[in-house]
Amino acid sequence: MNATTYAVDIAKSVFHVHWVEPETGEIHNRKLSRAKFSAFIAQRQPGRIVMEACGSAHYWGRTFMALGHQVELLPAFEVHKRVIGNKDDCADAAAIWLTAQSATVRRVPVKTVQQQADLTVHRVRSQLVRERTARVNALRGLLYEFGVVMPKGRRLGLRWLADNRAQIEQRLPERMQRLVQLQLDTLRQLDEHIEVLEAEVKEMVSTSELARRLIKVPGLGCLSASAGASIVGDASGWRNARQFACCLGLEPSHVGTGGKVRMGPISKRGDAYLRTLLIHGARNLVRTAAPSQWIARMLERRPFNVVATAVAHKLARIMWAMAAHGREYDPNWLSQAPHAKAASTAAA
Repeated sequence: MNATTYAVDIAKSVFHVHWVEPETGEIHNRKLSRAKFSAFIAQRQPGRIVMEACGSAHYWGRTFMALGHQVELLPAFEVHKRVIGNKDDCADAAAIWLTAQSATVRRVPVKTVQQQADLTVHRVRSQLVRERTARVNALRGLLYEFGVVMPKGRRLGLRWLADNRAQIEQRLPERMQRLVQLQLDTLRQLDEHIEVLEAEVKEMVSTSELARRLIKVPGLGCLSASAGASIVGDASGWRNARQFACCLGLEPSHVGTGGKVRMGPISKRGDAYLRTLLIHGARNLVRTAAPSQWIARMLERRPFNVVATAVAHKLARIMWAMAAHGREYDPNWLSQAPHAKAASTAAA
């Protein structure tokens, strides 16, 4: 394979390519349109192509891999650190090339078409849920202007509105009555769309082997199991379970200076959607009437939210381990360090 590393700053219509000739050290910068960019890469000898893990990067990664290139996706915040001078497309491409020279920067695994399609279902559902919440809040605020106070909670508020519709309309002008009906019709349509997408999620769980195994883990439901299976894939993008949990932002951040290290809240890096699902699942485990012995001991000395975050961290590790080793969930499983496992195998 060609030793040349091509750094590509991708955009909607203009692409910048930065590379250095290995033999001469000559630096090249090319600005290409979308049509010329595809032809340019196809004419190159197979080499290493590096890009930011941003919009359409996974599509281009699969395209370049089909042409025989080695593709690496880099975290955008790591690239931003190495931008020299004013930020533009050319400087971004040079920063991508510099970032690719660092072996300590973790690469983002290229997602398959199926992984992206499954995650799109989650993204669209999350968008519709946010829109539904916003419309309910807007309806509550509009009615409040006319002295109508809806109870808190989406279901409770809409049920109260339906039960007292006749009395409420007597206090509203005719135009406002039509607007309320318009909002209610839109909310009904949103509910139908969300139900369709939730059925899609259940179908994804039934068709994915990893998701079927993950849903057996206490604290993981249909949403977290299907989203986790789509994100973790074959688990080859992370060296171990701890790295996967840290990439989700479930590890404590810290600041160290003068030999003193101060631990802070979780870093909240990575995919916020999966992290939120894991936190919600962990809260359900912690607030049960009879939590596990490990959780009960933590609750004796740590606050509720800290314990829930620790449980979410553990769920992320379980998710990676089940994907990496192809195991079923075993509540009595006792993990061993690699050196201890090797010693026990040698003794046997």
